[in-house]
Amino acid sequence: MTQEERGPVYAPELEGGEWLQGDPVTIRGSGKPVLIDFWDYTCVNCLRTLPYVTEWHRRYAEHGLQIVGVHTPEFSFAKNPEHVKRAIAAQAIEYPVVLDADLKIWQAFANKYWPAKYFINVEGKIQARHYGEGAYGESEQLIQALLSQQEGFDAALPEIMEPVRAEDAPGAVCYRVTPELYCGLQRGAIGNVLGIAPDQPATYVDPRKHVEGMLYFEGDWILQGESAARPYGARKTSRMHLDYMAADLNLVLHPPITGETGELRVFLDGAPIAATAGEDVTDGVVRVDVPRMYNLVRDHDVERHSLMLETDADGLAAFAFTFTSCVTPPPDEAPGEAPAEGS
Repeated sequence: MTQEERGPVYAPELEGGEWLQGDPVTIRGSGKPVLIDFWDYTCVNCLRTLPYVTEWHRRYAEHGLQIVGVHTPEFSFAKNPEHVKRAIAAQAIEYPVVLDADLKIWQAFANKYWPAKYFINVEGKIQARHYGEGAYGESEQLIQALLSQQEGFDAALPEIMEPVRAEDAPGAVCYRVTPELYCGLQRGAIGNVLGIAPDQPATYVDPRKHVEGMLYFEGDWILQGESAARPYGARKTSRMHLDYMAADLNLVLHPPITGETGELRVFLDGAPIAATAGEDVTDGVVRVDVPRMYNLVRDHDVERHSLMLETDADGLAAFAFTFTSCVTPPPDEAPGEAPAEGS
C-alpha cells in the first residue's frame, strides 16, 4: 500500500472509455470515496483480487463506496466489448465497468500495472495506491477510513473480511517462480534459435535441450507479435515445450477465428496430465471455446516441471503463460518459515 507522500493529488476523471456496465462515474464533487480498479480479464493476478473487490462492493456500496473497474486490455482481442461483458458476467461483477481500449484512462493515471487500485477520498484526491495482489485487510481498513470522512457518517461497519484463500492468510509461503512468459515475438522468450520466420507459417524443430523459462516450438506454427498460432492448413502436429517452476500454471488462449472449439492436449513430465490437472483440463485436454485465461496445472506445492502442449486445431492461438507462487505451508511447519528447496 503506497500512501501519497506529498499529500493527495486530485484524481483524473474517467474519460475516454466505453461504459459497459453502470452509468458513467464522476469522481469530483460526489462527496463519496471511490475505488478505481485497473484490471484485465486475462490477467491471473487481477482475477485473484476480484473476489475481494466484489465483496467490498457488496459490503460498502450502501455506505457510500463507489467502485469502478477500468478494464485496460493487455492483448488486442480483449478490446472487444463482448469478450469483456462475458468476463464481467462470469466474475459476477455488479459495479460499473469502463472499457479503456485506447488506454486513455490508464495514461491519465500514469498507471503501469495490472491490477492497480487507487483509493480516492471524498474530496476526489488519491489517498493511496496498491499494485498487484495482497494487502487486502489493509485495503479494507482504508476503505472504512475513507467512508468515515463522509459528512454525517455514523454507520456501523463490518469486521474486516477473512482471507478468501488459504495462501492469502498470514503464514503462507511465496517463492520465486518462473516469471510471466509471452508467446509472441514482441515480448516472448523463444528458445528456438534457428529458422524463426515472423508472421508466416513455418515448421520448427525442438532442440531437445531446454532452458527453464524459455518457450520451444515444434511442428507447424506462425509466430506473430502477440501470439503463436497453429496455421490453417498445417500438416504437422504443433507442440510447445516449457520447463518451469511454479505451483499453478495458466495460459491465455484464443479459439480458431472460424468459430470452432480448439483442443489442446496437456502433458506434464512426459505423461498426460492427471492428478495436477487444472480446472480447465478434462481427461488431459483443454477445450478452447472463448478467448480467456485457462488454468492448465493446479499443484499443492511449488515444483519444477516440464510441460508439453500439442494441438491439431488450425487457428488455435496462445498468448501468455502465468504462474502462481504462494502456497500454504504444511501444518507442522512454522508460519513464515520457508521449506528447503525440493522438500
